[in-house]
Amino acid sequence: MRLVVQRVLEAKVQVDGKLIGEIKRGYLIYIGIKTTDTIEHAEKAATKVHNLRVFEDEQGKMNLPLASVDGSILAISQFTLYGDTKGNNRPSFILAARPEQANPIYEHFCSLLAVNHPVQKGIFGADMKVFSINDGPVTIMIDID
Repeated sequence: MRLVVQRVLEAKVQVDGKLIGEIKRGYLIYIGIKTTDTIEHAEKAATKVHNLRVFEDEQGKMNLPLASVDGSILAISQFTLYGDTKGNNRPSFILAARPEQANPIYEHFCSLLAVNHPVQKGIFGADMKVFSINDGPVTIMIDID
């Protein structure tokens, strides 16, 4: 499972011109699920995101987790995180899980995050337009194996 976690001041997602999800301060998370991922990977990833400390404390150090700043999450499924361009200019997505495998893992990941944080989501498999104002910018890559 691969996550791209961006610290944002705000983020939103639209599908067919309709606002689907919107947050203020928090994380915009792009989630890629590969063929070997399981529910256990989603559980590890949710714990990692919950405990991630990238918000600044009173000394200006990245030391605070999302809960300390009353932040929210916008979670976007993105199979292209597993695009492989080795040897080619056109990415191969053979490592990306098929929707019937990936969607339940994505939904489980989001439900685990929602236990502790407000979570908005895109629409799995839809053509989404994602807008964000990055804070920092701070972007963290997380791979769960």
